[in-house]
Parts: sequence; structure tokens; C-alpha cells
Amino acid sequence: MKALAFDVFGTVVDWRSSVIAELEAFGESHGLQRDWPAFADSWRAGYVPAMARVRRGELPWTRIDDLHRAILVDLLVAADIRVTDAEIDHLNRAWHRLDPWPDSVPGLARLKQRYIITTLSNGNVSLLTNMAKHAGLPWDCVISAELFRHYKPDPEAYRGCAELLDIAPAELTLVAAHPSDLRAARAAGLGTAYVARPMEYGPDRPPHGVDRDVAPDDFDIVATDFVDLADQLGA
Repeated sequence: MKALAFDVFGTVVDWRSSVIAELEAFGESHGLQRDWPAFADSWRAGYVPAMARVRRGELPWTRIDDLHRAILVDLLVAADIRVTDAEIDHLNRAWHRLDPWPDSVPGLARLKQRYIITTLSNGNVSLLTNMAKHAGLPWDCVISAELFRHYKPDPEAYRGCAELLDIAPAELTLVAAHPSDLRAARAAGLGTAYVARPMEYGPDRPPHGVDRDVAPDDFDIVATDFVDLADQLGA
């Protein structure tokens, strides 16, 4: 193993709490009362179907920022909220300002001492770069599906990441909280490291689309968090 590529949303950052906080601040500034946790969940729920339309060719290549904005506009209309385009743009960039899980930065700092660490996210490059700046994420580089114009789980994203790093797919391990992502990476020849994030969808909801029980031998590495991952990899 020479490099670790990290899924970001849910694996490295706590998108739900971060987006809810942004929505609550937005509501307070506009005198609006809505079910902001439900709004955040609906916003996120539109993400996979929107990407699927791009992957099927129903939409031309479209950045995640633009997919997020289209979903947001529909949600604002449904909630009878009218704001300016500039305010929509600012709110949409909430995804650039996501906060990390408590173990993310210390764990990444340790892993960086031994391995190349990079993102491998469906988020666009500007989003991931701004997020790293906001959250203090110490990436060696920022790699996005945008560079390949193929969203995960297309194999081009996983193999393209290894190619950009000039290593074999088997020398690259994907770190993710989502078994479906890891299985696609494994099918593309990458190593796999599962890190559980049971709070991704909040304290009262099971992880969305994730196996309830991941057996220790399902993936190459199974870790409780990034610090545990660093311990297991001797970093």
C-alpha cells in the first residue's frame, strides 16, 4: 500500500450536523421556521438520484455544486421560501463548509506521515479544496470524480485515481464508511478500508444504504475511526 484515498461526505466530514446548522442560521436570519433536519435529509437524498441521471447520460456532465443547487431550488420552492439567487448560492456552498468528525484531522495527520493521502470524492475540486481549508484537512492532494467525468461507483473514478498517483490500483486503498463504495473500489482492483460512521444520519436513524453488520473479513481493514485506522496501519 502506497496511498489512501478517502471518500469524504459522511466518512471524513459530518455533513448532516453541518448542513443543519447552516440551515438553522439561514432560517434565523430570514425569520423562517421549518423542519431543518428533514430539509437537510431531503437535500442529501436528492444527491444519488441526480448523479445517477448523469451516469446514465440523461444529463450532461454536471458538477456536484450544480446538482446540489438544483435540488436546493426545488426544496425551497416546495417549502414556499423565496430568496435571492445570491442567497441561494451562499446556502448551497454550505457543502463547502462541512465540519470533520472529531477523529478525522488527528487520524489523517498520522496517516499522512506514512502514506500519500488524498480525497476520492464525487464532490467537485473547488468544493473539496474549500472544505479542506475550512476543516483543516491535511490532504496531500485533492482528487475528484470531476477530473474523470465519472461519478463513483463508475470504475473509471477508482482506476483514474491510481493512475493520477502513478501507482497500481492494488497499491491504493479506498477508505469509506459506505460498503457499496468499497465494493466498487474492490471490483476496480483497489484495497478497502471500512470505517464505521454510525452517526452519519443522526442518532435515531441507521446508516442509509449501509449494511447493519459488516463482518471483519468483508474488507481488507475494518476500523472504528481514523485513529484506529492509523493504529492498525502502524502510522
